[in-house]
Amino acid sequence: MKNERLRIATAAALLLTPCEVFGAASTSDDRIALSADGSTLTGTNGGGGGSVGWLHNFDADSLAAVAVEHQVIANAHWTFGSLSGSLTRGSGDGRYTFYAEAHAGGGDDGPHAFHYATEAAGVTGTYFHRFSAQLEDRRIDVKNVHGNLPKIGLSYLWNANLLTSVAYAYSVTGNLGTRLTSVRIDTYGSKLNFLSGVAFGQASPIVLGNIADKVVVLAPGHRLKEGYVGMTKALPHLRSELTLVADYQDLAGSKRVTLTLNYIFHVGHAGAAR
Repeated sequence: MKNERLRIATAAALLLTPCEVFGAASTSDDRIALSADGSTLTGTNGGGGGSVGWLHNFDADSLAAVAVEHQVIANAHWTFGSLSGSLTRGSGDGRYTFYAEAHAGGGDDGPHAFHYATEAAGVTGTYFHRFSAQLEDRRIDVKNVHGNLPKIGLSYLWNANLLTSVAYAYSVTGNLGTRLTSVRIDTYGSKLNFLSGVAFGQASPIVLGNIADKVVVLAPGHRLKEGYVGMTKALPHLRSELTLVADYQDLAGSKRVTLTLNYIFHVGHAGAAR
């Protein structure tokens, strides 16, 4: 969830959020993406983290990205690398974006070391420039939690200023115990873009990124209530954009608040940031 919102927020983003996030700024373009976050978590001293990534558009319809991220919360810390890419085909009233991503690394939670690996692949079809449908499967293998988490999503662009999205994810293998419904609204203005959303249902702490949560992760997923808001500001004179996202999660009484700041700037190309 956290990585997905980050992608959506970052390019109107993480989502955005979950390789669809980084749209093409020009036919060929290179960007550096930086992020920093801080969290509070019930019963702990919280944590924080950051990431750095490089994004390259080969042309308006193909993108590749690499990144490294480090996170700390409570007595746990972990580091992982990421590789992602997307390719869009079609024209006119039917366009399809195929994307894939992989994250791999590891860390420890105090007494024990653990591995961290997630992979996802999906396709988004956009019709008549307004309606989009997404199908995705995500594989999660972190600590002693593993499984596949398919997702279906629908989006509709009502006008140039308003996009609404709904999605549903349901784990079908392993011990994730996750069934999540999410709703998101994006609004686009002349100076600021805003995003807001909610998620609710049943979820494993691992799916949400709470590596150090004290619950027994082999048990069925726990009830989740989540809400987040964010805004993106383009900085044309700096050929960059800045995004701030605030997220609140209540997982069976364990509450987490996270603030994430993302900064993307263009390098080696004369085009202005979008």
